Amino acid sequence: MKQLAFRIVFLLFIFILSFPRLVIGQNQKSGIPAGVAADLIHSVIEAGRTTYSEHIVEHLNGKNVLKATENWQQEKTLPLPAQFLAMSSQFSNSRGIGMKYRLLSLWPINKNNAPRSASEKLGLEEVAKNPEKPFTWIVPREGRWYFEAIYPDKAVSNSCVSCHNLHPNSPKKDFKKGDVLGGIIIDLPLAKRSEKNVDQKFFLEPEVVADYIHSVLESDRTIYAKHIVNRLSNAKLIEAKENWTDSKAIMLPAQFLLNTADLIQDSDLGLSFWLISHYPINLQNRPANEFEAHGLENVEVHPIRPFSHMTLVGNKKYFQAIYADIASTPGCVNCHNNHPNSPKKDFKVGDVMGGISLNFLIK
Repeated sequence: MKQLAFRIVFLLFIFILSFPRLVIGQNQKSGIPAGVAADLIHSVIEAGRTTYSEHIVEHLNGKNVLKATENWQQEKTLPLPAQFLAMSSQFSNSRGIGMKYRLLSLWPINKNNAPRSASEKLGLEEVAKNPEKPFTWIVPREGRWYFEAIYPDKAVSNSCVSCHNLHPNSPKKDFKKGDVLGGIIIDLPLAKRSEKNVDQKFFLEPEVVADYIHSVLESDRTIYAKHIVNRLSNAKLIEAKENWTDSKAIMLPAQFLLNTADLIQDSDLGLSFWLISHYPINLQNRPANEFEAHGLENVEVHPIRPFSHMTLVGNKKYFQAIYADIASTPGCVNCHNNHPNSPKKDFKVGDVMGGISLNFLIK
């Protein structure tokens, strides 16, 4: 996988250039501009939705196994890609971490996705005309300044096009693959309104940005595990298998995260993530250095917070964080406990199975 190759290169780079190297203390932290933070968050949102659209919906539809439909619960089918993103955003937004995101459109099938302000309407119009860059602005609300960014929501698969063009409630019926269907708005809290000179270069703490990115990753995987893998498996409709690509099956939740990571590698944002564990089924997921090993030990004891640091390598600065990878569903537990290559076979729901190593460049 691309993320494995990147991990090897990244870790070799850290090792080779470890002199001079320093770990930056609390009084030397660097921030991330709000616009860059939004770009990182959006890249993960888009990669997760693309993974679901291309590797789940299109994969099963192409093999005539299962379709994605609007009434997926009653019809025992797959949620539409837009519904998958909506469920993931609702899960992330409900965590109360500050950052929020959602779908919106000038031509919404669901009226709740219509623009809620003049700025949102203008932003949608601008990204429809110029989809190569987001539309951003800063707004005061509820005693705080907020950075808001609208990114174009493109039809990434044929199922997106068919749904919008054929839906009876769709106000626009001539979409083509690659067209802008609407937008994804990301809302970032910045500072109290009493703070002066707040602009789009307002800096966010790397730890906060990492939490936002991890929230999207965790939300996508939770929705996939709960509403796709577990639901379809319990209904005896389809199974998640390790070797899913050439079969009428779907990928495991861990593979979903890793496929998303592969898509991130195609961007130039300096963002990467991968799975690590003291009990890996795949030996390539063992901790590769002292930081990863120490981080795993830390999150096993204190899973509520990540273990992180910043490292200066040459003239480049990286933020690294290890988040606890918790067994959130019975499917996760059963896979690890029953896999022939698993060195640990007594996991329970809620156990820390390993970690997610999240890394990004601070420019």
